[in-house]
Amino acid sequence: MDLLIRRMRQGDISKITKIATESWHETYDGIIPRTIQDNFLAMAYNEKMLEKRYQETPFYVAELNNEIVGFANYSNLNNDRSTELSAIYLQPLFKSRGIGSKLLDKGIQDLKPELIFVNVETENEIGKTFYIAKGFQIVDEFDDDFDGHVLKTTRMVLKIQ
Repeated sequence: MDLLIRRMRQGDISKITKIATESWHETYDGIIPRTIQDNFLAMAYNEKMLEKRYQETPFYVAELNNEIVGFANYSNLNNDRSTELSAIYLQPLFKSRGIGSKLLDKGIQDLKPELIFVNVETENEIGKTFYIAKGFQIVDEFDDDFDGHVLKTTRMVLKIQ
């Protein structure tokens, strides 16, 4: 497996949009209505928004054999040495191969945070299992109004030694 984790490039935008869409539909069908998923994806993963995230935040892609198969987006490091993992998604066929772990490791290596926070939809068992396996701990659970659809959300934190 020839895997490269690198910073996002401007030319990666269309592939990132495709991966986000595939991953969201596979993960959230049955949890979030498709129309709400599509509204969110159109807002958060359009070319203008991805261009902004590319320029302003740490954004990494996983490239396997010269094909982008996943990505992770972090917030900038805060004064308290914390960061938010706002997105980590893989093409469905490339899950469970250690690629998500490598994207998480790259953010830790580059940003050197003391804490990483992430919000995960409570019914997203695959996501929660991944984060727990990486050492994240649950710190809160709350309802989140997501475009008129109430989501149960679990807030988790990873403390970096």
